[in-house]
Amino acid sequence: MRAFQVAAFDAPPQVETIDAPSPDAGEVLLEIAACGINFADLLMATGRYQDTPPPPFTLGMEVCGTVIAHGEGVTTPAIGTRVAVFGGQGGLAERGVFPADLCRAVPATMDDATAAGFMVAYGTSHLALTRRARLQPGETLLVLGAAGGVGLTAVEIGKAMGARVIAVARGADKLAVAKAAGADHLIDSDAEDIKSAVKALGGADVVYDPVGGAAFTAALGACNREARVIVIGFASGDVPQIPANILLVKNITVIGFYWGGYLKFDAAALTDSLAELMDWHAAGRLTPHISHILPLDQASEALELVRSRKSTGKVVVTP
Repeated sequence: MRAFQVAAFDAPPQVETIDAPSPDAGEVLLEIAACGINFADLLMATGRYQDTPPPPFTLGMEVCGTVIAHGEGVTTPAIGTRVAVFGGQGGLAERGVFPADLCRAVPATMDDATAAGFMVAYGTSHLALTRRARLQPGETLLVLGAAGGVGLTAVEIGKAMGARVIAVARGADKLAVAKAAGADHLIDSDAEDIKSAVKALGGADVVYDPVGGAAFTAALGACNREARVIVIGFASGDVPQIPANILLVKNITVIGFYWGGYLKFDAAALTDSLAELMDWHAAGRLTPHISHILPLDQASEALELVRSRKSTGKVVVTP
């Protein structure tokens, strides 16, 4: 089978022909229909992600596919079931093996590409805003990187939770995407001072930050008293240092959030969150946005779209 593999951290990943895997005990073998691309794939390709396996390995954290074989002890999901699963790796391939107990049946109302790009982006924003930040109706949510894979879902989920949403993104085209997702106010980070613009809108009660760097610093300066700042990631490449005096004076809480980490200590939190999100999607409350769908031969281009921030919402590869 063909797979997009990392052979070494100092060489770019590429499509290779490798032996097709067989499922071990507790696993299923999937015929993969689609794989969602995440910023973490970029980090993993160079060995900079917190859960990077040793090379060689296949990139691709989240997939949608059909169960075609069971490992020992597995009876569900049944052969022929279309499922979505977050496996952490192995998704950018024609076939892959994944833990059976992490697979979730995909409703008929959700196509393959949507299912493949749904779990990480929506799961991250939902659990971060509900469990960690405890966002309340009527509060002001400031979303940085608001047109990106997770940022756009934070806009949509924050609006669904009753918040007033301020979206920060680069340029009119990306801001238009955030507005379509429900943003109440738009800030162009290429043309406006984030701190001044947010303060002029009354400040932020919750900040959702997948960007880091100067945007984090500006957002922190625009926080209201008792604000909560959720650290999602560092797409800017700059991990900010937090001035503790500002936290003290304004009673601000900075919250770390790593969605995949829940698999190790509270997988039920992910399961429950995704079940609620699937219900929201079926009810028409969520409208996932995919800007690019590419074949496996263009997996490098898919990663570059995310790296260069030329995509909006999700990028999906179809093996």
